[in-house]
Amino acid sequence: MQDRIINMNRRHFLRLGALSAPIALAACSPLRVINAVVPDDGVDVIADLAYGTVPRQMLDIYRPKATMQPLPVVLFFYGGSWKNGRRADYAFVGHSLAQQGFLCAVADYRVYPEVTFPGFVEDGASAIAWLADNAQAHGGEAGRINLMGHSAGAHIAAMLALDARYLDATEKGLDVLGRWVGLAGPYAFYPSEVRSVRDIFAQLPEDRARPITFAGPGAPPALLLHGTADRTVYPWNSVHLSNTLQEHNVTAAVKIYDGIGHAPLVLSLAPPFTGIASTLEHSVAFLKFGSMPELVAA
Repeated sequence: MQDRIINMNRRHFLRLGALSAPIALAACSPLRVINAVVPDDGVDVIADLAYGTVPRQMLDIYRPKATMQPLPVVLFFYGGSWKNGRRADYAFVGHSLAQQGFLCAVADYRVYPEVTFPGFVEDGASAIAWLADNAQAHGGEAGRINLMGHSAGAHIAAMLALDARYLDATEKGLDVLGRWVGLAGPYAFYPSEVRSVRDIFAQLPEDRARPITFAGPGAPPALLLHGTADRTVYPWNSVHLSNTLQEHNVTAAVKIYDGIGHAPLVLSLAPPFTGIASTLEHSVAFLKFGSMPELVAA
């Protein structure tokens, strides 16, 4: 299966996959229903924290109650084709990771047409910088921020982990990052070939928007998760980026879940749906301990 994905024609992979993204994401969005069935016992929520000066530069923090030790910190970026999304819709991610012993921040960021690339990546860098300065006051470990993202949010996480210019601009630098997990991210796409997002990325050379362009030595360890049934962002993206990072001696692995589509991959983080795929288990083991899952589909 992986060989077929790796050798897939580039235009087929981009045109069919990326153009279907808004439809697939809309179809997955009774997210309020998901949030309603996720247990919130044992989790404190600190909402509406501003990491910048405009309305969408806000984040919510989720942390386990009654913890006596500093918690590992993870910042989650949701998807939405760089055009939409709300942090409140992804409360289930915050609750799930807090229940696993993390201080989890779920961040909003500016989207098109309010900004074009790289505005939303710059917002991600500002959120990291804010957490680096403030996570300890909320019970988090000092000075080490892990990243996690789904779809367009995985693209943002990858850009922040691989292109140093964004965190350098905040005067934090890549040293503030720990590990990062990408769920179904478009790491190797060509924006000019995807009509639905072309205008979002038209202002700069398109290689600037491709995370794989910046895969090189010294990058943070990465775990890239994908599903064989994803027709929104093809698994080739994760396979290609993982291989490229490994060529540069960066700790990286890809896990392809058999039969899992684009939306189910992130929904499997929610406790009622963890049986869909081992996304939560593998993410937690990697972020806490650096443990890598086997590379075969499962």
